[in-house]
Amino acid sequence: MNNTITVSCTKKNLKPIRDFVTDYLAGFTLSDILMNQIVLAVDEICANLIIHANQEDPSKSISLNVSEKSGMLRFEITDNGVAFRRSEYKEPNIEEHVRIGKKGGVGIALVNRIMDKVEFETAGNKNTCLLYKKIK
Repeated sequence: MNNTITVSCTKKNLKPIRDFVTDYLAGFTLSDILMNQIVLAVDEICANLIIHANQEDPSKSISLNVSEKSGMLRFEITDNGVAFRRSEYKEPNIEEHVRIGKKGGVGIALVNRIMDKVEFETAGNKNTCLLYKKIK
């Protein structure tokens, strides 16, 4: 089974990524809720990379590789855009966002809640986001 997908940086490519993750996860016995959460988390990171790191530039691309080992799913998302600076990221107050009706800005907070581990690495001009989720 192919476990890597590479797409150009346009928002219309988020659907193929979601479909790819959904198809991959179909091979495991996961609840619909867990499956949807994982798809949402991967979609959120990919959307951020496409929109913010690569300014929706179709000449740029992002790649997603997914693997599973000993009941741990690993999603590796790479791009060559502007690196996400986790040290400068301040987690928003989601409840406050909801109360004031603010849209956006909660994606990374959501991903941090869904996934067991979230890592960002940069080497040269290559950025990697690693998402881990225990499924067994």
